[in-house]
Amino acid sequence: MQYGDYTGNVARLAVELANTGTLDRHGELVGAFFAEHEVVAPAGGDYGGLPDLVRAALEQAVDGAAPEAVHRLLRDYPPEMHISDHDGLGGWHIHFSRNGTPAERWVGQLIAAQLALIVAGDPAVTLGRCAAAGCGNYFVDQSRNRTRRFCSNACASRTTVAAYRARAAKNT
Repeated sequence: MQYGDYTGNVARLAVELANTGTLDRHGELVGAFFAEHEVVAPAGGDYGGLPDLVRAALEQAVDGAAPEAVHRLLRDYPPEMHISDHDGLGGWHIHFSRNGTPAERWVGQLIAAQLALIVAGDPAVTLGRCAAAGCGNYFVDQSRNRTRRFCSNACASRTTVAAYRARAAKNT
């Protein structure tokens, strides 16, 4: 796996946790990550105060504010950096949490480390907030030119339709 893909996937975990308050343990990304790292999803999908803290960290990162929430993530969920070759692909890579760690701690450590790298200027990932009226969800932009504006096609379509209707109403 390419480093940028891994960073992007962890950023997607952070975005999902911030936008929904939990992680879909049946989702492809979460399910694969948890299974591969022997993590058991918490009962009822409860991640305690972690979603609020991640949401604050994403807000600060997107707004270019001082990363106080990332500092708190690093303090409350200090990464356990180590080298692993668990996937059998013959290559060593960096991990930020030990396999089998309880889910909230494992996710917190992973997100803390990756968000710290992102706010420090990691070029592999750009974070954004949806430009659709009333949405405010966060997203990961790994597009070639980093110009993504919406969290989903639904938000982009809704915005386009609203703009069309506003123009049509103005011309009548």
